[in-house]
Amino acid sequence: MSNASRRYRAAVFDMDGLLLDSERPIQDAWLQLSAEAGVALTPADYRLTVGRNRADCLALLSGWFGSTEAAERMYEAVDAEVARRFAGRGFALKPGVLPLLQALRERGIPCAVASSTRHAKVLDRLGAAGIVAHFDPIHGGDQVARGKPHPDLFELAARSLARAPSDCLVFEDSSYGAQGALAAGMGVVLVPDLKEPDPDIAPRCLILPSLEQAPAHVPAWFGD
Repeated sequence: MSNASRRYRAAVFDMDGLLLDSERPIQDAWLQLSAEAGVALTPADYRLTVGRNRADCLALLSGWFGSTEAAERMYEAVDAEVARRFAGRGFALKPGVLPLLQALRERGIPCAVASSTRHAKVLDRLGAAGIVAHFDPIHGGDQVARGKPHPDLFELAARSLARAPSDCLVFEDSSYGAQGALAAGMGVVLVPDLKEPDPDIAPRCLILPSLEQAPAHVPAWFGD
């Protein structure tokens, strides 16, 4: 990571695929319901949407479903199916999440969420996972005009934290998110989930195989 020697004063987290093991179940629902509707959506097609907000996803999906309205209906059907499958339990935490959040709390490092998912759903998913109290502020993709890979969502998180973007270290699983954070002037730790990092983004990030490796770096990232 080109900015590995920097020290940070706040942490900003993506949610789906980074904090929560949600990307694969959501992808599975998309592929199943699309096939049942007669649309041959492939994993590679779906992964073009990973890390992007709903509006940008709909713009992509409308090409496969024939119209924005049809894509919107499928979005609602997928949301309902995912909610049914995970009712009462929510998504599992990704490995290493709790130790990292605890390490940051012990150092008094403020933590924010900047997720492309809609704000209300972000609150619901973090609440169901039992980690919502670790974050203040919490932002979703419907709170900015431009989604990832633009920097808007990360800039909003920095303002809400009362920190300069350069003082924030972002944890992401997608290259779209990493690109937006880098554009905002933040450091990036990239923990790939469904997709391998884009080769033009990877050299500018620290890439970890799991958040389980992150707590060991906390003293260097957030030391005095």
